[in-house]
Amino acid sequence: MKKLGTLAIVAVLVLSIFVAGCIGGQSSTSTATQGGASTTQSSSSGVSYSGTITIYTGGTSGVYYPLGSKYAELLNKAGIKAKAVTSGASVSNAKAIGDGNAQAAIMQNDVAYYAYHGLYMFQGHPIKNLRGVAALYPETVQFVVRADSDIKSLQDLAGKKVAIGAPGSGTAVAAEQILKAAGVWDKIQKVNQDFSQAAQALKLGQIDAAVIVSGAPTPAITQIAVTTPVRVIPISDEVLNKLKSEGYIFYVRQVLPKDTYKGMTEDTPTLAVKALLVVSASLPDDVVYEMTKVLFDNVDALRAVHQKAKYISLDTALDGMSIPLHPGAYKYYEEKGLKVPDNIKPPSG
Repeated sequence: MKKLGTLAIVAVLVLSIFVAGCIGGQSSTSTATQGGASTTQSSSSGVSYSGTITIYTGGTSGVYYPLGSKYAELLNKAGIKAKAVTSGASVSNAKAIGDGNAQAAIMQNDVAYYAYHGLYMFQGHPIKNLRGVAALYPETVQFVVRADSDIKSLQDLAGKKVAIGAPGSGTAVAAEQILKAAGVWDKIQKVNQDFSQAAQALKLGQIDAAVIVSGAPTPAITQIAVTTPVRVIPISDEVLNKLKSEGYIFYVRQVLPKDTYKGMTEDTPTLAVKALLVVSASLPDDVVYEMTKVLFDNVDALRAVHQKAKYISLDTALDGMSIPLHPGAYKYYEEKGLKVPDNIKPPSG
C-alpha cells in the first residue's frame, strides 16, 4: 500500500509538470533581467528579439514618417518591439544603419545604392551592412512653384531662390543631380529646408520653388495648396536622358495627374525613384522574415495612413531593389514563389 501511495504521488507530480508545460507553450512570453536592462520578447510566431528596432523615417510632413509610424505599430502588435523616429531622410537614414543608431529605415533606392557601394556622398565610406526588405512605392521628384509663378521650366529657375531639401537628405542629392543636368545648379540661390519648412516658405513668398522628392500628393504641399495653389514644373526627356547617360539609372519617368494638387491644370511629366524598406544585416533572419510578413499582411492598414501605400504589393516588392536582400526577406519571397534576381540575393558568407 505504501508503495502504491508513493507511485500515485509521483504520477500527480509528473502530470502537473506536463500541464504547466503545455499552458506555458500556448502563450507569448516576456522575460527581463533584473532592473529591466534587457528584455526578450516572443511573438505569436515564435520570434524572439532582445531590444527595440528603431526605424528611421523622415520629416513629419512627408510620407516616410506616417508609414514608418504605422509599420512600427504593426510590428509591436506582432510581438516585435519597434519605434519610428523622425530624421533627415534617406542619406541620414543610411548613415544611421551604418553606425547602429537604426536597425530599419525607409530610403530612396538611389541613395541606398550609393551607400552600399560607397559612391557620391558616401565616397570612401560604404555602408556594407545595409540590406533590402522591400520596394514600397515610387517617390516623385517635384519642383513645386506657386500657380501664379512665371517659372515654367527648370531653366527658368536661374537666379531664383530654391529650397533644395534638408542637409544630407536624398532630396538635396536629387536636386543637385537634376539641376546640374538642366544646367542651372550654379545659377540658383540654394536654401536648405525640409518639406514642411519649404512648403511654408513657398506659401509666404520667401522662396520661388521647392524641391520635394516624396510620394505624391505630399501632405506638406497639399496643405498649403488649399489657400496657395501650386504647380509642378515639368522635367524634359532631354534632362532624363542626360541623367541616365551620367550613370543615374534610378530615375524613371512619371506623369503627375492634374488633380494631384490644387492649382495644377494639366498632367505634368516628371521623374521618380523608388522608396525602399531597408534593415541592418545584424538583425536575425527570423526577425526580418517576420518583419517582411507583417508588411505584406497589413497593406490595408498602411493604405489607411497614406494613399501611396496602395503601391505596396508582392508583385512589385523587388522592382527597383538596388541592394542585396536580407536573408530573412529572401526566405519570405522564396516561400511566396517570387524569382529573386541574382544581383540582389543575400551575399554569401
